[in-house]
Amino acid sequence: MQEESLEEDLYEHHRIVADPGQEILRLDKFLMDRLPNVTRNKLQAGIKDGFIKVNDKEIKPNYKVHPGDVIVVALPEPPKDTDIVPEDIDINIIFEDDDLLVVNKEPGMVVHPAYQNWSGTLVNALAYHFKNLPTMPNNDGRPGLVHRIDKDTSGLLVIAKSEKAMTSLAKQFFDHSIERTYYSLVWGEPVEDKGTIDVNLGRSLKDRRVTAAFPENDHGRKAITHYEVIKRLRYVSLIKCNLETGRTHQIRAHMKHIGHPLFNDVTYGGDKILKGTTFSKYKQFVENCFKIIPRQALHAKSLGFVHPTTNKFVQFDSELPQDLQEVIAKWEHYVNHID
Repeated sequence: MQEESLEEDLYEHHRIVADPGQEILRLDKFLMDRLPNVTRNKLQAGIKDGFIKVNDKEIKPNYKVHPGDVIVVALPEPPKDTDIVPEDIDINIIFEDDDLLVVNKEPGMVVHPAYQNWSGTLVNALAYHFKNLPTMPNNDGRPGLVHRIDKDTSGLLVIAKSEKAMTSLAKQFFDHSIERTYYSLVWGEPVEDKGTIDVNLGRSLKDRRVTAAFPENDHGRKAITHYEVIKRLRYVSLIKCNLETGRTHQIRAHMKHIGHPLFNDVTYGGDKILKGTTFSKYKQFVENCFKIIPRQALHAKSLGFVHPTTNKFVQFDSELPQDLQEVIAKWEHYVNHID
């Protein structure tokens, strides 16, 4: 078995960028002003042991911080994110009762505090607007959450407000009985109008940050995505996806696997021209579309589940976000006027 280096076992706790007007200051003094409850001795020991780096390089305790320096504090244990700091951030709530609420998350908002995103998340906002939200076992620091969507994916999330709702919703997700529909713009036109992708997904063996498809089903976990083409636009297609399972980056990885990466999905190769010519006018058009929707073109459009108190099936729907609507209209105009 390959032995991992110490650096791979470290977790980033703090990343601090020195201001352009920063005075030249010893690193330990600089950090003491910014990290609460840390002594100079601990800081000096951390620097000596390689837990504190400047501009990705190990330095000596007498290093002096300069403007623009990037200081990273990384330690062997993960940061404790169980103490959520309430933040006054607006939430778009489309439904609420005593048991749950359904929110329409804006693109760019992280769902819960995690690596490099310890504030500004949906959970920080929930902690401000709602008190005593329940937490699933072994899931401290994520009150109310029973599922999540990616930072740059927009759309619907259900939040539990009671223990009863938490238990009921968690079981429905576990049983794959929750109905989730996503709309996405993808490169190219799938051959069939409808299809099912039944291919295992798991962490890539080459890049742990990426989800990979394993068509032989010899790695990963079972993942099933049903898709339907809503609109064909010659170079791109608007598709509807229903998830039978809920793996990390499931739609993004599955659509890449069948040759149709999501439009402007940087992680899965959709941020390049994958269909059409590369002549300058078309290239400029695509680049303008990327500017309109500077993220993967994916929206969690609808959500359906059995209400934990009434036991009735409820369903919630949302409009496509403005950036996705605009880029679809731009492609429609383009293909209608190209001939």
